[in-house]
Amino acid sequence: MEFSTHVISVSGVSACYVLFLTFVSSGTYNPVISFPQHTDSTDKMAEFTHFNESGRARMVDISAKDSTERLATAQAKVFLFPETLEKIQRGKIAKGDVLSVAQLAGVMGAKKTPDLIPMCHPILLTSVDIAFKEEPQPDSQGRCSITVTATAKTTGPTGVEMEAMTAASVAALTIYDMCKAVDREMSFSEVCLLSKSGGKSGTYIRKV
Repeated sequence: MEFSTHVISVSGVSACYVLFLTFVSSGTYNPVISFPQHTDSTDKMAEFTHFNESGRARMVDISAKDSTERLATAQAKVFLFPETLEKIQRGKIAKGDVLSVAQLAGVMGAKKTPDLIPMCHPILLTSVDIAFKEEPQPDSQGRCSITVTATAKTTGPTGVEMEAMTAASVAALTIYDMCKAVDREMSFSEVCLLSKSGGKSGTYIRKV
């Protein structure tokens, strides 16, 4: 019994096809390879700015875009037990001041966004602000919450939505890390963009 491995290129996209050749009485085997047909969908792929004409991901060229003042605000919500929130408020978490550390982590997260999100451009952030809103009243599931709000600002050819969302997410994750020893059931929800302004698309405000 013989096996053969072939590496082929189809429509500019490399793929490894491992063809298992089964034994036949003639001792030969001619594999049938189906080549994808060109369709309208491949043409439409170029319409997405993060894909080139070959359908491969790319960083968008923003060199021709105007520099404008851009602002984005995002949020993330952390759900936790009432006693966990009380410990945070009283400074009884062993790792230290939870919200101060989370605030610093959020700022660092915004600055590290292009290192985490592949197609984000490195930009000069002019401001990053992290705020927290504590909800001590338990919900129907007996959980309190902390809402993290992150606002990022820059002047340049591309927006800061991802920086704001990354900042909110990293701050929320830091709250978990600081408190996981006393509450491993903390959860996250409502990570979203609240608003943005500047650039060609103008102003966006989340309706819900």
